[in-house]
Amino acid sequence: MATVGACIFSAVSSPVFRRQITSSSEKPKRNPILKPVAVSTERTSATTTTVMTETTPTRIFVEKKSSELVEDEAETKQRVNVREYSEEESEGNGKSLKDYFDEAEDMIKSSSGGGPPRWFSPLECGSHTRDSPLLLFLPGIDGVGLGLIRQHQRLGKIFDIWCLHIPVKDRTSFTGLVKLVESTVRSESNRSPKRPVYLVGESLGACIALAVAARNPDIDLVLILVNPATSFNKSVLQSTIPLLELMPGQITTMLSSILSLMAGDPLKMAMDNVVKRLSLQPKIQDLSQDLVAISSYLPVLADILPKETLLWKIELLKAASAYANSRLHAVKAQMLVLCSGKDQLMPSQEEGERLSSALHKCEPRNFYVHGHFLLLEDGVDLVTIIKGASYYRRGRSHDYVSDFMPPTSSEFNKICEDFRWMRVLSSPVMLSTLANGKIVRGLSGIPSEGPVLFVGYHNLLGLDVLTLIPEFMIESNILLRGLAHPMMYFKSKEGGLGDLSPYDVMRIMGAVPVSGINLYKLMSSKSHVLLYPGGVREALHRKGEEYKLFWPESSEFVRMATTFGAKIVPFGAVGEDDLAQIVLDYNDQMKIPYFKSQIEELTATAARLRTDTKGEVANQDMHMPYPVPKVPGRFYFYFGKPIETKGRKRELRDREKAHELYLEIKSEVEKCLAYLKEKRENDPYRNILPRLIYQATHGFTSQVPTFEP
Repeated sequence: MATVGACIFSAVSSPVFRRQITSSSEKPKRNPILKPVAVSTERTSATTTTVMTETTPTRIFVEKKSSELVEDEAETKQRVNVREYSEEESEGNGKSLKDYFDEAEDMIKSSSGGGPPRWFSPLECGSHTRDSPLLLFLPGIDGVGLGLIRQHQRLGKIFDIWCLHIPVKDRTSFTGLVKLVESTVRSESNRSPKRPVYLVGESLGACIALAVAARNPDIDLVLILVNPATSFNKSVLQSTIPLLELMPGQITTMLSSILSLMAGDPLKMAMDNVVKRLSLQPKIQDLSQDLVAISSYLPVLADILPKETLLWKIELLKAASAYANSRLHAVKAQMLVLCSGKDQLMPSQEEGERLSSALHKCEPRNFYVHGHFLLLEDGVDLVTIIKGASYYRRGRSHDYVSDFMPPTSSEFNKICEDFRWMRVLSSPVMLSTLANGKIVRGLSGIPSEGPVLFVGYHNLLGLDVLTLIPEFMIESNILLRGLAHPMMYFKSKEGGLGDLSPYDVMRIMGAVPVSGINLYKLMSSKSHVLLYPGGVREALHRKGEEYKLFWPESSEFVRMATTFGAKIVPFGAVGEDDLAQIVLDYNDQMKIPYFKSQIEELTATAARLRTDTKGEVANQDMHMPYPVPKVPGRFYFYFGKPIETKGRKRELRDREKAHELYLEIKSEVEKCLAYLKEKRENDPYRNILPRLIYQATHGFTSQVPTFEP
């Protein structure tokens, strides 16, 4: 039987969490048993006890009096070293749904289902840095506190994780649970006032999180709500109350069927397991075996939620929903709502939309094929979700450089698979320039050490980025940090772009909102930075404006690059006109009242950039050109010879000198575009049909030839 691998404390013990144990005569020492130690929300007794049970000899329960729990405040605080974020850490800890039920059963037996609510910290979370924010997991209707079991290892590298366990026989009221969590939040916020406290709440726990946030608007909280029970008045559980009250005894077949809904989609889970094992055990009986295994969990669910407990939890949900909904107006915290499309207990997607509309700082993320226990299902990685929404921070606000974690190989591979169609359609050709001026195929002419600033032309709708950034990762293991429009990051009060989830991929791949501060931070961290001076004006250009540069008169990026001695690489990208043709542009839309009003509304809500700039690129009206696809051609990228700025800081302080270099870079980009437009005429594989024929005869992973540079 698997164990929880955690230390559990009564909810009447000390609110102060300490990872070092000390006496008055010794320096702090790491506890050899606990990893990490966790305590509950109130004061402990004066005694220290260690309790072990016969049924679970490997489980250790420890209580510590508050005087023994101290922290070495002198320890140097560190940031997560994103360059050393290992692949082993990124791929989870191999836990499964079976582990959830095994460890839940073990936890219930060890405590006989009694005692007050308590906090525990799973051992498999490993060690985190001293400046990692605290994450409190608030369970759903099950109350076990193991809802993050499949996420523990990855989360444990960047968070200090405490999980709330509500014993089966506990009858603490909703307000009692709120006060319990609130006590911990206040204590930890006072101890680390510069760091946020994360509340990850599932169903019932989401209501607790909302209530705590409403009661503490001045505390820096980040809420992650998973299928929140604020929609309980529309839940199927309401109709089960009279039926359950009439049922004699404990769990019956009908009750088991109701409880099975909590396991999400059993058939989907079984199929996922079979698919994973096809390469190793391609047996037809795997599906039936997995379905039988899932049905075997029902007795454990019956132990977690016997009839009396289920009735109590349903009443608790009713009170929680009413309490949270009545105080939504007071919630000021940053909030991410995760909504399942196949939640059979709550109308979660509808509720996510409601909360997003009601709360300005609330962003929804939809998971269309998942059930109520979202975080227990395959293919759901909470760390990736948090990264994609830019919700991970160690301070008062998210820092796009110091808080950034590079994509893991699994994250990158998934992104590549999602956008594989673009790579197949465009078959990108990458050309670079060596130090001797020779043009070669590939990226061997690209400087491997930063800081490097890539400056180029932005193709229609930014289509070039979909192939450019992955190619750099695949060929050179270089992550290009793109500077993007802020409207892709921030929800406007009036709605703006609305759903920001399509841009999660950009955030995972390191894109940041364009600003002088972010460019400064990227340059100082020796990053490879991607900048399009023409920005929105080029990406949303009009008919007949393909490959025309619309750059501002300011040359500030030159001076910024010079400050850090960065290399500047001018480049051109050609291919948009071989993929699509604009049929309705800005000028056409402004003549149509409906489109005109849409443009004006969107422009009014979008972030204003370049307020001190005049001309074509100043405060562009936001609109969406309407293109029609063509028979796919090919994308071509040509990176010119890197321009050195190291040692030219004093020279380029002069604005005229800096502007001369700016014009030189612009001229180089235009030359790159002209070169590609001319040379692609000699490419026999410019059209997709010859490329498909070539790959059919040479293998679909083979590199398709192109013109001679």
